[in-house]
Amino acid sequence: MRNKSKMTVVGVCLITAIACTPVFRNHGYTPSDSQLANLVVGVDTRTTAEETLGPPTISDAETGRLYYISSRWRHYGLNPPKPISRNIVAVALDSSEVVTNVSRYGLEDGEIVALTRRVTDGGTEEITFLQQLLGNIGRIDASDLLGEP
Repeated sequence: MRNKSKMTVVGVCLITAIACTPVFRNHGYTPSDSQLANLVVGVDTRTTAEETLGPPTISDAETGRLYYISSRWRHYGLNPPKPISRNIVAVALDSSEVVTNVSRYGLEDGEIVALTRRVTDGGTEEITFLQQLLGNIGRIDASDLLGEP
């Protein structure tokens, strides 16, 4: 009996230690500095930039930019995930799709953007699905089911 309680305590301690171990996740891709050194501003085009750096994470047709984005997140226990690092490489293109600038941004360069939440009233007046279903039971007429006028 004593051995069982010791094993239980050891098991709980191991589970607690494993649950509190941080887990790191990497998302996306940014080219290295050596890859960016192979890109010549004013000479390379969109096609050669994509061949040199790989396909972009996002490409913006309006501004003529290619974005390569990567981030590293830390998951720790029951806490929400937090970004550890974020790298963004922006390759600017002119109207003839020639590379005009290459910029690198990090997590510290970001700004917090306040998002607005627009909610359209559904007209249900906060009635749950079950309340709607049960509310329709008394409204059924036999003539509707039989197709009689």
